[in-house]
Amino acid sequence: MDLDRARTLAVEAAEAAGRLLLDGAGGAVGVRAKGGSGDVVTDLDLASEKLLLERILTAYPSHAVIAEESGLLGVTGSEWTWLIDPLDGTNNVAIGLPAYVVGVALCHGGQPALGVVHDPVTARTWSAVRGGGALDSSGAPLRVPHRPAPHGPLLAWTQGYAVTRQDASARALRTRLELASRRVLQLWAPLLTWAMLARGDIDAIVGYRAELIDLPAGALIAREAGAEIRALDGGPFEESLDGAADRSFVAAHPKAMPGLLSLLA
Repeated sequence: MDLDRARTLAVEAAEAAGRLLLDGAGGAVGVRAKGGSGDVVTDLDLASEKLLLERILTAYPSHAVIAEESGLLGVTGSEWTWLIDPLDGTNNVAIGLPAYVVGVALCHGGQPALGVVHDPVTARTWSAVRGGGALDSSGAPLRVPHRPAPHGPLLAWTQGYAVTRQDASARALRTRLELASRRVLQLWAPLLTWAMLARGDIDAIVGYRAELIDLPAGALIAREAGAEIRALDGGPFEESLDGAADRSFVAAHPKAMPGLLSLLA
């Protein structure tokens, strides 16, 4: 498997989907409810996913694909599985907020091997191959910086759709973070926050029962940029297809991790 070729294809597909989203987001967007958690789906999600599926399955017909809207496609049981998030930040698009990205990941044996995140609004793309580092659109390497945070860290929070307002653990954790940090961002676009961590725009991400579809691509980019990812109790965390069922984690520069884990304890 030529991962550099796969990266090129994934970047080109994500950027093509991004152009489609950018063109469509400026007009009337068809929005409808998705499930009972308050989530929504738009016509743009479906159009972007169709483009991505066509490109990936045409190039790799023997691979499996897990897509946000279509579910499992391709060859069931393949050692190679693509994950497609055609519009991460659908709720933002639905209210006219220009904060959304396209995410594509490729897993081998359940482990992330390739990750791509594209931001249509800024026309920037971030990608990583396992063991090969993370790159920005220009091909420059990404490195997570470590900065002093005298007023507390700038954090991003992400949670899964199944997490309700009645979840006492989530409420307690959020309260603790709000009291000890400079600010807690919740962007409704987890892949965008992973890119922000890899670029050094934020100090850490705390995830609580995060969704699978947008985890491997972003987490791989952050890891390859030098971030460390741990379970909330400080144990190991794997962003694999067969990883922890609740997918709760903290991600940050390794030097910042002890203080964050102390905060979460």
